[in-house]
Amino acid sequence: MTTINEHPLRRDLAEEIHTRPYLNLRPPVRVSHIATITGEGGAAETIEHLGTLCRHFGVEPPASDAAHFVAQLNELTIKWERHTEFSTFTFFLPGAFDDPFAETAVQKISGDWIRALPGDVIVAIHVSFEATSERERDVEDLAVLFNKNTIFGSRIFRSKARAWTDHRVHDDGFERVLIRQDEDINQREAGRLIQRILEIKTYRMVALLGFPLAREALPRVALAEKQLSRIVAQLSTLGDGADERQLLRELSILAAEAETIIGKTAYRFSASRAYYNLVCQRVAELHEERLPWMEPLGIFIERRLSPPMATCEAVTARQLTLSQRISRATGLLRTRIDVALEEQNRDLLESMDRRAQLQIRLQQTVEGLSVVAISYYLLSLTAYLAKGAMKLGSPFDPYVVVLMAFPIVAGLVWTGVRRVRHAIIKEDEND
Repeated sequence: MTTINEHPLRRDLAEEIHTRPYLNLRPPVRVSHIATITGEGGAAETIEHLGTLCRHFGVEPPASDAAHFVAQLNELTIKWERHTEFSTFTFFLPGAFDDPFAETAVQKISGDWIRALPGDVIVAIHVSFEATSERERDVEDLAVLFNKNTIFGSRIFRSKARAWTDHRVHDDGFERVLIRQDEDINQREAGRLIQRILEIKTYRMVALLGFPLAREALPRVALAEKQLSRIVAQLSTLGDGADERQLLRELSILAAEAETIIGKTAYRFSASRAYYNLVCQRVAELHEERLPWMEPLGIFIERRLSPPMATCEAVTARQLTLSQRISRATGLLRTRIDVALEEQNRDLLESMDRRAQLQIRLQQTVEGLSVVAISYYLLSLTAYLAKGAMKLGSPFDPYVVVLMAFPIVAGLVWTGVRRVRHAIIKEDEND
């Protein structure tokens, strides 16, 4: 046997496509389906609750990390699937029946166990699948089964079956779907058909979870857009820097509000979009054909589901546009503030340059005065020395001596002062 280096996830990924298999069914069969919202962390509690039911019927419970589970509970078959944020429990009861919804599959399970299901029930539906041998039902019979509500129906599965529903929750808390076999359908096709119907109902309801959030977010988005328009309008009439700082604070608060709205709705809207796409795909797989005087199931679902989903998409687009507008307005305001700061810095540098030039002039004046003062002091000392030397017999006139010493003393003093100034400047530069 050849040994290969497998990716560590290869086996798990290969089994992923088998995680939600459909059962092989043969009509007549009654199906009860329940979906509960448990959140992304509710799998452990759900598996434990399912294990309680299995132990009651003497069946091996599912593993703690299971994603789907199928077991035979006497005459009843249970199928459990774990999705990202919800779990589904489907009960199959084979056998002939007269009234499709008088005795349902879920009635074979303890009511206490059903009421204790973890999470909140988002979907509950009974599906009855009649065989071709059953008596054909007319419109009056169908109306009684659905409490005289408006019925939607169509030929499905390339005219191999017909399906009817009223898309309403009845007094027992369940919706109802009746399917009748018109041509031979093998067990795999029957199981696939039931699963498609259940998935359409389940994904439709989970997709609609985003609609209440969209209606809640719309007023907040509209208010934020109005505030942003007011701030942008004020940008052209800004006064001093205080106005700019105030607007920047308002934009920061508005940006935080926009991010809060997006953070609350982003996951739900993206999930609704994904589930809506699945609904459309499953409806297309039914291959519906119209029945006389009835609106098809899938067309009704798409017509009623499209507007809420369009609302979610519109809110998502407005949120994205709002965030981008806030970002552009913030950038524009920051640019104005940066320009104002640059102008202030330019004025400050010009002022500092003028003060430096004044200091240089003052320093030069002080240097000149220092040269005069020091030279005067040294020449005075020279005059005193020359007068003393003349009294001691020196032939030189003191005034002549001072006159001759003047350029020498002045030059030496001027040179010394400049050297001291250069030494101080060099020391400051080194520091």
